[in-house]
Amino acid sequence: MAKKATKTKPKSKPVKKKVSVGLSKQNKIILGSLLVLFSIALFFSFVSFYFTWQDDQSLLTEFKDRNEEAKNLLNKFGASVSHFFVYKGFGIASLIIPFLLCLSGIYLFLGLDRKGMLKKWIWGLIFLIWISIAFGFFALESPLLGGLVGYEMNDFLQDYTGKIGVLLLLVFGLIFIMVRLFKVTPEGIGQFFRSKKQALHSEFKAAKEKSIQEQAEFSKEEEEVPVVIDTYTHKKDIPPIVKEVAEKELEVTVPQEEEEELAMKVEQVVEEPEELDLLANKLVDDFGEFDPTLELGNYKFPTIELLDQHGVTGGITINQEELEENKNKIVDTLKNYKIGIAQIKATIGPTVTLYEIVPDAGVRISKIKNLEDDIALSLAALGIRIIAPIPGKGTIGIEVPNKNATIVSMRSAIASSKFQKAEMELPIAFGKTISNETFVVDLAKMPHLLMAGATGQGKSVGLNAVLTSLLYKKHPAEVKFILVDPKKVELTLYNKIERHFLAKLPDSEEAIITDNTKVINTLNSLCIEMDNRYELLKKAMVRNLKEYNTKFKARKLNPKDGHKFLPYIVLVIDEFADLIMTAGKEVETPVARLAQLARAIGIHLIIATQRPSVNVITGLIKANFPARIAFRVTSKIDSRTILDAQGADQLIGRGDMLYTQGNDVTRIQCAFVDTPEVAKITEYIGSQRAYPEAHELPEYVGEESGTSVDIDIADRDKMFREAAEVIVIAQQGSASLIQRKLKLGYNRAGRIIDQLEAAGIVGQFEGSKARQVLIPDMIALEQFFENESN
Repeated sequence: MAKKATKTKPKSKPVKKKVSVGLSKQNKIILGSLLVLFSIALFFSFVSFYFTWQDDQSLLTEFKDRNEEAKNLLNKFGASVSHFFVYKGFGIASLIIPFLLCLSGIYLFLGLDRKGMLKKWIWGLIFLIWISIAFGFFALESPLLGGLVGYEMNDFLQDYTGKIGVLLLLVFGLIFIMVRLFKVTPEGIGQFFRSKKQALHSEFKAAKEKSIQEQAEFSKEEEEVPVVIDTYTHKKDIPPIVKEVAEKELEVTVPQEEEEELAMKVEQVVEEPEELDLLANKLVDDFGEFDPTLELGNYKFPTIELLDQHGVTGGITINQEELEENKNKIVDTLKNYKIGIAQIKATIGPTVTLYEIVPDAGVRISKIKNLEDDIALSLAALGIRIIAPIPGKGTIGIEVPNKNATIVSMRSAIASSKFQKAEMELPIAFGKTISNETFVVDLAKMPHLLMAGATGQGKSVGLNAVLTSLLYKKHPAEVKFILVDPKKVELTLYNKIERHFLAKLPDSEEAIITDNTKVINTLNSLCIEMDNRYELLKKAMVRNLKEYNTKFKARKLNPKDGHKFLPYIVLVIDEFADLIMTAGKEVETPVARLAQLARAIGIHLIIATQRPSVNVITGLIKANFPARIAFRVTSKIDSRTILDAQGADQLIGRGDMLYTQGNDVTRIQCAFVDTPEVAKITEYIGSQRAYPEAHELPEYVGEESGTSVDIDIADRDKMFREAAEVIVIAQQGSASLIQRKLKLGYNRAGRIIDQLEAAGIVGQFEGSKARQVLIPDMIALEQFFENESN
């Protein structure tokens, strides 16, 4: 027998064990929780960064210092990670990162399929890059929105494709996302709009039926409640529907030629004040409030494109080396005088950086204040100012000018949300503070502004900033300007808007006042306007202009009683010192009276001067000008004259200014608006439809004599004849000449000059010039006295 063949089993190959790289369920829960909590921390850090980045920017190099504390909600960690992802990364699009991390954590925590998570990460990163580039393109002025990635990618792409090319790429990216991710198709878009159109059609149909029903109910009410006519508008502007109601309710016929008699017939129906209020309320319900802007209803406000973007467009550049160098120098200088510093922090502004220091316990503030010059020497910088202490903070401030100052453009101030959303009567955007915030104040609440500074330090630019702010915010019906320009060249550009925004005396050729005599007449005319307005407020039983105009627009004041809409009036006087030198009390007295009383009735003064000496800015004027601006001046005395405090002598010029409206002094970099920009704005406004004439002020007729002296011969001074002889011999009519020749006091010499004017020996006051002598020689003078005695 043959042996059975035995099958040999093939040797099995060693099986390799699969190495599992997956996480256990417990580890997934732990890691998922960590990712969710970490994403929440990132979210709050990123959001907080947009509110605290300016305060925390100086701490980025001092992460290891435990004594330093950041303003970010997650302290120094939040400030650093936010700076990396938001500023150096993708800007506001960085918020996608904590969202993706949170989603990943939830997937791990719940044990969901990771394939769906991968798809979300891919689309999230695409969104991250697209949003960063989009914000970098549309908000190039603010790197915080698009981050450095968006900024640099825009810069790179625009070098090769230009702005249009980048825009087209962004549009293509949006189409790609909408089609692939959201499955958007042209048919779907068309269907969406068709459904919306059908829904709107149904709503309009229902609204029309409801309106017809309400109109029927309203007509039924008219039979029970008499409807009266608007006696508060011009008689010739009566709407046709009001005529119909009048003919029906008053049973009168109103032909076209008798429309002006309609208001008188209505007054016979309504006699009691309570009925007038009821009438006004009903009239407002039918026809709305009175609109003062209706006459220039098509008026267009100046566009932001008329202003230039001066300097860099990306905001303030942070120079970490300069910050550290200045910090170390300040600390070393104070150490040399055995003054220890517990903490130091920097806030960077456009032209000045504020270093806030907290000295060691026991250090006297006055000791640091006295080291102002030593700190300036160590920093090799001009304009060092020490604020000891900073109001409202437990720190001492040292203001140091930046080596590379940033120009604050008027465009950035006007475009800021703080100015655009300002709910003020007369908002003014002056510029930016040390913390780089737009500084906006209300002229109506100041209520008057005093502005002073040496030549070439930014005073004229400051006036243009004030006027530009108001032109961008107010309608011509709401505010009028009276411009006084003794230099005759600073404010001439505003002649183009004469019939829109300027006010002037009747029969005056030019609205911008350059003659001193017209200045005096204008100021006195404003006093008359002030008195007239107070009478109107008294009749209307209101306290201020805002309440009066509100009541007038509600049609509760009758124009037949003299009531009318009252615009704000802003008087701007440049070179006030020149007016005081030439006109003296004739200018100071009405200015002081307006400053004391004109606030409530909407007349506000802005006075600018180069020489802030006490004989120009007198105590009477200062007392009524709580709001003051000081540009750079030459001495501490001038600074105290303007601000009642030092500091204006330590400014660096070029628009660097101090503003105070009480106790606190704020340092501001004035917004720069150049002459061509003002020309473009006034040209834009002047090219539009205007009022027939400039706003007319009340007529003021000056007295024939500049004095009110009695011309009775018996009341003349005992030295009258001797003074007349001195004047006629010298052929020069001045009080100082009489003082010197007759050794009289100034007051007595002034009274004699007034008597000589009343007698016809000298002419009227002519400012800084000597009065004209009307009698040619001594023979004529003798003849004059003989005729008087006869």
